[in-house]
Parts: sequence; C-alpha cells; structure tokens
Amino acid sequence: MKTFALAGNPNSGKTTLFNALTGSAAHVGNWPGVTAERREGICKRGGEAVSIVDLPGIYSLSPYSPEEVVARDYILGEKPDGVIDVVDGTNLERNLYLTTQLLEMDVPVIVALNMSDELKKNNERVDCAALSEKLGVPVVEISALKGAGLDELMRAAVSLPPRRGTSVISEPALSRLIGRVREADGADGALCEAVRRLEAEKRDPVTERIVAEEGASHPTFGKDYEAWIADARYRAIADILGKTREKRMRSCSKTDRADRILTNRWLGIPVFLAILFAIFHLTFSENFLFLSGALKDWHPESEFVATVFGDGALFSPGVWLFNFWNDICVAGLFGLLGGWAEGSGMADWAVGLINDGILGGIGAVLSFLPQILVLFFFFSVLEDSGYMARVAFILDRIFRKFGLSGRAFMPMIMGFGCSIPAMINTRTLADEKERTATVRVIPFFSCGAKLPILVAVSGGILTLADVGSADVIVYSMYVAGVAIALLSVLLMRGTTLRGETPPFIMELPTYRMPGAKNLMRHLWDKAKHFVKKAFTIIFASTVVIWVLSHFDFSWRLLADEEIGDSILGNLGKLIQPVFTPLGFGSQLGEWGWVFAVAAICGLIAKENCISVFATLAAAILGAAYDAGADEEGIQAVVAMIGVTQIGVPGLLAFILFNMTTIPCFAAVATAKAELPKGRFSATILFWLATSFVSASIVYLVGSWWWTAIPVALLALGLVAFIALSAKKRRRAEA
Repeated sequence: MKTFALAGNPNSGKTTLFNALTGSAAHVGNWPGVTAERREGICKRGGEAVSIVDLPGIYSLSPYSPEEVVARDYILGEKPDGVIDVVDGTNLERNLYLTTQLLEMDVPVIVALNMSDELKKNNERVDCAALSEKLGVPVVEISALKGAGLDELMRAAVSLPPRRGTSVISEPALSRLIGRVREADGADGALCEAVRRLEAEKRDPVTERIVAEEGASHPTFGKDYEAWIADARYRAIADILGKTREKRMRSCSKTDRADRILTNRWLGIPVFLAILFAIFHLTFSENFLFLSGALKDWHPESEFVATVFGDGALFSPGVWLFNFWNDICVAGLFGLLGGWAEGSGMADWAVGLINDGILGGIGAVLSFLPQILVLFFFFSVLEDSGYMARVAFILDRIFRKFGLSGRAFMPMIMGFGCSIPAMINTRTLADEKERTATVRVIPFFSCGAKLPILVAVSGGILTLADVGSADVIVYSMYVAGVAIALLSVLLMRGTTLRGETPPFIMELPTYRMPGAKNLMRHLWDKAKHFVKKAFTIIFASTVVIWVLSHFDFSWRLLADEEIGDSILGNLGKLIQPVFTPLGFGSQLGEWGWVFAVAAICGLIAKENCISVFATLAAAILGAAYDAGADEEGIQAVVAMIGVTQIGVPGLLAFILFNMTTIPCFAAVATAKAELPKGRFSATILFWLATSFVSASIVYLVGSWWWTAIPVALLALGLVAFIALSAKKRRRAEA
C-alpha cells in the first residue's frame, strides 16, 4: 500500500483534508498548531487504497519547535511514496516557501491548492496549469472544507511518477555552491541535503572548505547563506506568482470589519466574556428569554410542551434537548430495564445492583450527553470560524504579564473539550518551562466530563437556596477555573518555572463558516467517546461502588440502613476529616463521608461523582429516592444535602475542588508523557495543593464574608511581590 504524507504550513487545512480523505474525526481548529503529532488513516479515493499521514504544520524544513521536528524527520527519514503539499491559496507567498524546499527532495510531490472557495470570495484567481508548469509538479485546486476536488487530487497522487529533486534557486554563485556541496557529499540526487548543509550555522569541514574556495558572498547578506537562500526562494516565488496569479482590487473584507470590534484593545476581552456567557445561557438556562412566568397562560399543557416550557418560562436549546433526551430515551429505556429486573424473580440484592447501582449510576451520567454536545458544538464553532485565534491574539497582552505567550491559550482552550488532546497540543510551545506550566493548568479549563458535577451540584444549590440560575453558577465556575489557571501560572513563572516569555507571532486566519460535515463528525466522535466511557469505566465503577457500599469487611450483605458500616462507609469516614477545611468533611456528621468518597472516585473519571451520589442516595434513602426520575442527578445531590446538611459554601467548594484537582487517570497518563523528566511528581502535588487551597478559600469566604478582605490583601501582596521580583531581575540582567 502506498503512503502519502500531508505536509504544509500550520492552519493550511491539512487536518481538514485528512478527515475528508480518511473519514476520521481528528481535531480541527482555525488556528495554527492544532496538529501536534502525526496521524494515519486509509483513503480509498483515486482508484486504490492508500495510507495518509497527517503531519504537524511546519513553515520550513529548518525546524525550530518540537512538532516541526516530527514533520521534517518523517519526510526526510521515512521517505513516503509521495508528499501532498497542502497550500493555503489565500497565503501563497508564505505557503510556497515550504513547497520550494519539498521540491528539492527526491520524492513525488503534488500541490493541493486549498481554500479555492476563499480565493473566489477574495476576487483572486490562480492559473493552476501555469503554476504546475513553473513548479514542475501537478497542482490541483481543492476545498478540503467543502470536499471539492478531492477525487481529482487522489487520482493524480496515486499516478505520480518518481522524480528527482529540483530547485527554484537560479542565482549562479549560489547554484554553483549548492552543486559543489552536492557533488562532495557523494550521494546521487541529494539536493536537499546539500542546501541544508550550506544553510547550517555550524558547517561540516567539507562544506566549509568549498565555501572558502568559492568565496561567494551576497552584497546584503554577506556569507549568511541561510538568509541568502531564503531571499532567493522568496524572489523566485514572487516571480512565479507574478505570472500565475491574478488579483483584483476589493473593498474592506468582512474579516477586517469584524476585527475592528473583536480584536479591539478595549472591547476584545468583554466581548469574549459576553460570548462565553451566551454559550452557557444557551446550554443551561431554564429562563432563556428572561420572561419568567410571563408565558404561563400562553402554551397548552402537554408532555411535549413540558420539555420546552417550565413555570411559564422558555427553556434554552440545551435544556430542550436535555428534557427530550431524558423523557424519550434515558427514562424510557432505563425504566423498561428496571421493570424487567423487578419482575424477573431475581434476588433482592441483584435487583438493587441493577436498578440502584448500574442503571441509576449510568443513567445519571448519560443524561448529560445532550448538554455536553451542545457546549462542545458552540466551542467547535468558535474554533473553526477563526475567532479563537483572535482571542489568543488579544490575550497575549495579558498572558505575557503572567509569563506565557498567547500561543499557550490554544491548548488551554482545547481543555474545555478534553484535557488529553490539549496536553498533547502543548508540543507547539517551544519553551520547556512554558510547556510545563501550561500542562499543569489545562485541567482547570473544565472538560465535558466535569459538566455533570457542575450541573447537578448547581441544581442542588438552587434547590437549597433558590438563588441565581444554573447557567450563571456554571459560567461563574468556568470563569473561576480560568482565573485560578492564570494566577497559578503567575506563581509558577515567577518562582519555580521562571524564564523569559517566548515571542508570539501568528498570522490571523480568515473568518470561515464552519463546515457542517466536520462539526457533525466531531460531535459524533464526542458522543461515541462519552457513551463508551459510560458503559465501560462508569459501568465498572458503579458496580464496584455498589458492592463496596453493600458489604462490610467480612463480606456480609448489609441492609440499606447499614450502609455506614460498609467497606465504602468505613473508608469514607477515614478520609472524611481531610476535607474539613473545604466544607465537606467532619462538620457534616454521620453521612458527610459521601462527599469525600465521591471526590476520590472522581479521580478515575469525573463523571463518577454523580454516579456515586445516585448509588448512595438509593442505598441511604431506599424507596424515598426514585433513580428513574432523577434525570440530572440533581435529586441525588439534594438527597445528600438533606442527610448531611451541607451549605452553599461547601457545595461551591466541592465543585471547585473537583474542577482543579488531579484530572482523570487518562489525562494524568498523558501529562506524564508530555511533561519533561522530573516534573510529573511535582505536577501531582501542584494539582492537589491548588484544589485544596482554592476550595478552602471559597468555603472560608462563603462562610465568613469578612475573610475576603485578608484573603484579597494576601493575594495582591503575593502578586506584587512576584511582579517586583521579576522587574528587579530584568533590571539586573540589563
């Protein structure tokens, strides 16, 4: 089977093309550096099956960042059967630089001129036939987002003949130097290697001798051959495009007009926060149009209407889908399974395991699937449209004060979807200390797995105190997580991970309408991942939790009212005092251990917290708790509130602790792989310390408001000390 590598600049559309060719659901974002490792898939277009390898984006074959090394080493070392050079048609000058380097390799190359639809919108036209003649390789016009031209591209790719490397460099002195180095190397056709040796900062003795003998130099660059070669490439590109591209004058683009507001120095951050609130309002609000009670007499009473309206208010789209999903799917299907278990004649303990343990736990988790997908949909739209790249740009000014570049925002924002790919994406950060700090704070950007905790406990807070609304509480917790991340970075970059802030240079992509096919593919992949986890990790966890909560250490089956004497109960009571400063420890009395147990079980998978509450509520309350009617797990939380008498400060501390503590086991394993040697143990301690301190502060201030004053003064003093120390250090270095 032939193998083709997808190579190109960051944000040129390689991963979108990879997904379109292979049917994969790799993460796509309209910003540079989304791909941080190579991916492989099978494409059956073009008449035969071929292997497609998606490489991280690189600007040249002289790499500087880790992901660029991955791409270059694969192309030069693995020698694929062909390279599909994905070129952004709206940025040809920059993209063709890499093309001129790929052409110097002894490998078949085909240029995929991507974003052809954008070219038309910009009143531009590229003569692909003329460009192909100038480059000496096939050029195919495509739109990876819309799937246009892909069959033609693959038909041309599989029929590529072998080729020898060629160079666009035509300056006699430089060409003569390259030729002599190539001959001395002794490798037939090693043109790219000859150029690389000439560009090297420290040349090998043979190349150095040839350079001395030739005595060639440039009037501007002297004997800086890297700059000389780069200049020769760009002049060749300008000459090629001057004969193959037609540009027409156009008025100010929509992107330019939108950026006047979205990247405005003063409006950019408030607009971003407003957009985030709108997303959470659309996902969680039960008073979508702020018309509480106004529609009470307007709509008829029916089961379907009840999924759209409640107490005279219109639900948000996220709540519509949630109600519909639970009424039709979760409650209906699980109700049938529960009824079957009760009527099957099984032993009471088996019925309890199935209904209260497995179905109750899994149902409490699965009920959140619609809102997780709605939230992920909105974040995907922001990413694919190009807006998130603007947020990174406007946040660079703030991040730089915290010791990070705006580029670090890219993997952080991916943490809202899942911490695992977000941590992998930190490979795009060149500085090791910046990468370590970013990996550590990514879990504070709450992923979808933490959403059940946020929604269920927020619902419990509203039931207990009747203050605010679910979307405001969830939004506040997300913002709190981001704030803790920034403060943590400030502390790390000012102490243990002190270092220079790397420069941040990024070309802002054009705003694009996200492709419906890509969005649906991502949502389907997210749903599959969530359901798979529910029926594997969560399933196993609920069984273990039920067993541990219904047997004592002598493995005697206990009645529901004896759950406090169970294995789980005794272990929970043992660790319960540890959480006393956080508000859900010893002060909660006999049943307070359930919160400690839920927090510990959440280390396996964050969704476990709510399944633990559902399982324990069924055991503690017995028939008084109806697992089938507890769609969001809110009733399970309310049940725990009832038996423990925990207050609002303790509940908020519980949310924040689970948001900022050690993430799930899969994310921990990823962090270990991505962190530099010797940083993993310190990272585990960092997560524990941050979550413990943050939750303790929330409980302290929530319980005794006046403590906010000394806490704020202490925080400001710490920030001022770090800032002054950094300023003093910079002066000393200067």
